[in-house]
This record gives sequence, structure tokens and C-alpha cells, in this order.
Amino acid sequence: MKIERVQTWVLKVRPPEAYLGQRPDPGGDDGYYLRPPWRSLYSDRFETMLVRITAGDGRYGWGEALAPVGPEIPRAVVDRLLAPVLIGTDPRRVRPQWSRLTGLMRERGHLVGHQADALAAVDTALWDLAGKAHGVPVHALLGGAFRERVPTYVSGLPRSTDADRAALAADWVGRGVRAVKLHLGRGVDADLATYDAVAAVHPDLTVAVDAHWAYDLADALRLGRALDERRAWFLEAPLVPEDVEGHRELAAALTTPVAIGEALRNRYEFRTWLAARAVDLCQPDVARTGITEAMAIAELATAHHVPVAPHHSVGLGVAVAAGLHVAAAVEAMPAFEYQPTTMAVADTILTAPLAGGPVSFALPDAPGLGVDVDLATLMEDS
Repeated sequence: MKIERVQTWVLKVRPPEAYLGQRPDPGGDDGYYLRPPWRSLYSDRFETMLVRITAGDGRYGWGEALAPVGPEIPRAVVDRLLAPVLIGTDPRRVRPQWSRLTGLMRERGHLVGHQADALAAVDTALWDLAGKAHGVPVHALLGGAFRERVPTYVSGLPRSTDADRAALAADWVGRGVRAVKLHLGRGVDADLATYDAVAAVHPDLTVAVDAHWAYDLADALRLGRALDERRAWFLEAPLVPEDVEGHRELAAALTTPVAIGEALRNRYEFRTWLAARAVDLCQPDVARTGITEAMAIAELATAHHVPVAPHHSVGLGVAVAAGLHVAAAVEAMPAFEYQPTTMAVADTILTAPLAGGPVSFALPDAPGLGVDVDLATLMEDS
């Protein structure tokens, strides 16, 4: 069995009108804009890059890179650097492929960034194809699933006032949701006011906070200590993502777990954080790490007795499916991130929707990832 073809697509999918209403006008032709106080660049569309790897017998596997802006960049990496190396090789040898492909650019500093994002998509496609070749789901290739359903938490309450956020939280509670994450970082007092408004919705509602890297150590300590009093679930991304020592100091001072991971792409980065005791909950995003590296990260976390809750943001249906397989195969896995705004779009590129949400997902049991991409949709949106 040999790889015969590697294809890539860039998608820029318009979100539903209700979602657009929560976003500022980007004011530019590229649709990119800033969302202060958060520092990252955002797009007014769901942008992503898909990879399909096809073997000589016609079987194929799908992968997706988390590429919320500039998806053309990882696409160029796949097309120019990775695909020529893959042609003619055995797609079932997934881990040897990972070792070979990471070696192509590592001395140039490219175990991270767009090179890693591109490789994540390729790696996922190889696992999908390997699962189909062996006739088993990816989670079986990873050693088996610890659960039949993957529990989730609702990520984000995209409303402009605390009263409206609380009302939206109440709506989710009415659908069975008992865990939410707030996207905050707007100031300690404002964040706590939002937390209190949402937590008051239901006595059994578990609430986490994502600070989006917005705080210095002093304010993060102030927020974290107040969250300790409230028994918050976790505090995600409180400081800038390069400040390992600051996160170590914060984690040591708080009882609320400090969650980190979406900015990291490999086991070597996570090893530094885990060894420093700077993270209490690891959040690798499979569309940035790939399945191979996500499982290596999970094993490292296990050795440090740290749970893993896979991150998910704007990746579409293939990325969601890959995350679910990893989430099923990790023992200490409290919940997978469920993004309602993303899921409103994620299934639109698939031939059949994923089964589940917002409380849990059914574990895909078809060979490979258990999803297929609608090529007609790709042609419309690319």
C-alpha cells in the first residue's frame, strides 16, 4: 500500500448571521481584525486547511490544520515540503512518517508554527487512512477507548452583557449542560462579575475561565484567588504563553487548576511546562499537534499525574473528529471542548454530521476517523 496523491484545500466559510452579529466589522478586504483586550488576530470567517491523502488502492484519509488566519501558509508547507516526501511511501507506518516529517525542518526551528500545523493535518490524514486500511476506528489503533461517549463542556457565552450571558447559560442548562467556560480577560472585577452572574444560574453548574493571555502575574493572582473562593473549575491561559515561570508561580499559589496548551504543538514544549509544575490541566489541540503528538503529550501528562482536556476552537468537522478519538483514548480526560458557534459550521463540510453535543459526543466507530468530507462543499467554499 503506497501513497499516490496528496491534495489540499483552503476553506473560508461564512458563519451564520447570528454569529456575525457577535463580531465587530473587520473593516478590511481580508476580513482580519483585532478583538481587544485579546491580542490575537481573528477572521470574520471560519478559515481552515484540509488535506486528503490517497493510496494506490483508492482509499484515502482526511486531515485538518487549525489555521484560523492565513490557511494558505500551512497549505504551501504541505504542497511544497511534505507531499513530495510522502509520495510512494506506506501510509500505515504513521509514527515512522511522523519521525521522518518532523526531521525535515527541525534544525530551522520549525517544530512549531505553520510547519507544525501543516504536519498535524498530514498526521491526522495518515491515521484516518491507516484506520481504514486496518478496518478499525482510530481510537482502536491508539490502544482502545476508555469511554463510549466523550463528555463535553460548552465553551463561550457570546453575549455583550452579564444578564444576557446568564440567560444563555440558563438555556444551555435547560439542555442538560452542567459545565461552561467563559471567554474573559476584560479586567479582574469585570471577569468576576461575569463569573458570578453565570454561576448563579444553577447550583450544579461548573464554571471555568479563559483569560486569553490578558493578565500580568499580579492581576492573574488576584483573579485566581477570587476563583479559588468560588471553587472554579480551571483558569485557562492567564498569562502570556511564553511565561513558563510566571505560570509556575501562579499554579503554586492557587487551588484552581491552571490550564495551558492551545499555543503548544509538541511533547518537548509540554515537557518544559510539566517539569516546571506550571500547568495543572493540559489542553493540546489535535489540529495543531496531530494525533501522534497529542498521544505523546497525553503520556507525558500522565507521568506527571496531570489530566488532559483537548482544546478545540475553530477547527471544522475533521478536526473535531480527530479530537474525539484522542479524547476517547486518554484515561484522565475530564471533558472535550464544545464550541457552539464552531459546531454550527463544522458539520457543514461533512457528508454526515457528528453525533452529539452539547453534553457529550458518541464515539465514532467506523474505520478511520469515521467522517467523510463533502467534496462539493469544498468546491463551493474554497
